[in-house]
Amino acid sequence: MQGPEIRCDALAKCFGDVAAVDPFDVSFAAGQTTALVGPSGCGKSTVLRMVAGLEAPSGGAVHLGAETPAQAAARGALAMAFQDPSLLPWRTVRANIALGAELARKPAAQVDHLIDLVGLAGFGDHRPAELSGGMRQRTAIARSLISEPEVLLLDEPFGAVDAMTRRRLNFELPPLWRDRGATVLLVTHSVEEAVQLSDRVLVLSPRPARVVADIAIDLDRADTDSAAFRALCREVYAALEGGT
Repeated sequence: MQGPEIRCDALAKCFGDVAAVDPFDVSFAAGQTTALVGPSGCGKSTVLRMVAGLEAPSGGAVHLGAETPAQAAARGALAMAFQDPSLLPWRTVRANIALGAELARKPAAQVDHLIDLVGLAGFGDHRPAELSGGMRQRTAIARSLISEPEVLLLDEPFGAVDAMTRRRLNFELPPLWRDRGATVLLVTHSVEEAVQLSDRVLVLSPRPARVVADIAIDLDRADTDSAAFRALCREVYAALEGGT
């Protein structure tokens, strides 16, 4: 399976008189993970929601290969994990994760494996009210992965988990989408996370977002203490400071 190229052609979004994104001309390579970093309110999540088909553009268009976001979502090829886990309160952890496969009309064959992988072993029959905020977020991440999507959109997916769990998930989850060739867009405020998880980092300016740096990431993802890793982080920080 190979995820499609994502193209944003003159993409724009206005909320009243406020231009959140205008215009945004960027292509995201098929099968790569690209991180979007930038100041709060610059339009990162708005771009992600337009790629997901959850926000209608004010101008321009998004293409996932030859499809629109709606067409890709209709055949279960697209999944998204939000900052808010948005779990169904009457469903257990296991049933909430399986929902991702049900909506994509695919078999939910890896639920228990994903429960173990995100550190929720023993909580499969618990409901969201019985979980901590971090555990609810881990459930939402597993739900986004269960359908093995071709396009995976992650909006601050690890923001609500504790530091140790976040570090472990940063190592253990990416192979799930990378080995399947998914095209991944990641919004994060963590520069280190962007460099560790991505093949490419786009640094955005304040609203309306424009690309101020396009940084290729080519390093051993497991070696976050290397001089090369630190140098790339410094490059991203410098671009953020210059862009603001």
